[in-house]
Amino acid sequence: MRVNGSFIDVDTGDGIMQAWMTTPPSGSGPGIVLLPEIFGLNEFMRDMAARLAEEGYVCLVPDLFWRLEPGVALAADEIARAQALRARFDVTRGVTDVAATVAALRAQPAHLGKLAAVGFCLGGLLAPLVAARGELDCAVSYYGTGLDEHRDTLASIGCPMVFHLGDEDAKVPAATREMLERESAVHPHLHTFVYPGCGHAFANPARPTHDKPAAMMAYSRTMALLREVMGPIYDLSALWDSHTEYEFATRDVDATMATMVAEPYVNHIPTMTGGVGHDHLKRFYKYHFVNSNPPDTRLIPVSRTVGADRLVDEMVFCFTHTCEVPWMLPGIAPTNRYVEIPLVAIVNFRGNKLYHEHIYWDQASVLVQIGLLDPAGLPVAGIETAKKLVDETLPSNELMGATWAASAGKPL
Repeated sequence: MRVNGSFIDVDTGDGIMQAWMTTPPSGSGPGIVLLPEIFGLNEFMRDMAARLAEEGYVCLVPDLFWRLEPGVALAADEIARAQALRARFDVTRGVTDVAATVAALRAQPAHLGKLAAVGFCLGGLLAPLVAARGELDCAVSYYGTGLDEHRDTLASIGCPMVFHLGDEDAKVPAATREMLERESAVHPHLHTFVYPGCGHAFANPARPTHDKPAAMMAYSRTMALLREVMGPIYDLSALWDSHTEYEFATRDVDATMATMVAEPYVNHIPTMTGGVGHDHLKRFYKYHFVNSNPPDTRLIPVSRTVGADRLVDEMVFCFTHTCEVPWMLPGIAPTNRYVEIPLVAIVNFRGNKLYHEHIYWDQASVLVQIGLLDPAGLPVAGIETAKKLVDETLPSNELMGATWAASAGKPL
């Protein structure tokens, strides 16, 4: 289900400010006030509001520049205009406007339970300032600018809070990062994460400083805080079990797709097979995966780790190569050989739906087992990799040969 939004009016006490609201597919949930960068209520903010609604939150994004110029929604290259607006922005009034947004969200019938603020850049400054007023259950700040001017206020934050900072962000001085790290070391409810090699706005895909790995890590840490403090809590393990049941047992493509968000993706890392988006992925599932696995395919669970927004499944994947397996062995005719390999699935969720899967295995081991790769003289192994996964007493370091033998008897 795609999430749509609409504007509502927020009474600030001295005027009406508009705010963009999104609601989760369930129709209700905890609340998040999403605070924009200096570019205003643009596409990035609307996309983020929709994403947080998918996670189960009622989201409200205020038009922060309404007192200067209502309806600001700038593109990432309109930097001069955005900076001019920021220079005229009254932070004190901005804090009161955010407080009014918090009150407006609490009054929404769709809002149930607790409420947080998540802010970027200018919003990353306002989020902790509002948190210091005691009006939030938790807060998140992405590379807030001007934090060094409000050290005394930041010291009074009483709710759980996360700060995300890039270590090459010229707009957030090193002294500010160090100050936040010191505060986090003293106050266990505060957490500061610094991302190596990242500049300002690393979480915004439209900015040239965007760093996708750091943005993904920061988002997962944000979700960990929100889930812990506010919920909603979903049974990710049960959701994943249902998904794999439809994939491998009932082999029902429509049911498989129904467990996923509107635009999911899957990437089998060794072979780069899968799909991005609903139609692409459904085509892959229908014609190249769900109905293309050998009849004796089975998954043997080894371990499972469940986090706030993702699950890591470690398993042994077993099959006899009696048919082409396009996602694992594309273009390879059946060899009728039996295969066992360790396989790891890293599964990301949005709310109670799967968003993406990253699937890893040792392709060299597969090729050895079906006879397409001669392991002689190569640092690869066949079915032994799967056997040792479940029996740690089997020999180690045999591929090292003389190198391993040379260390025998040396002092430890």
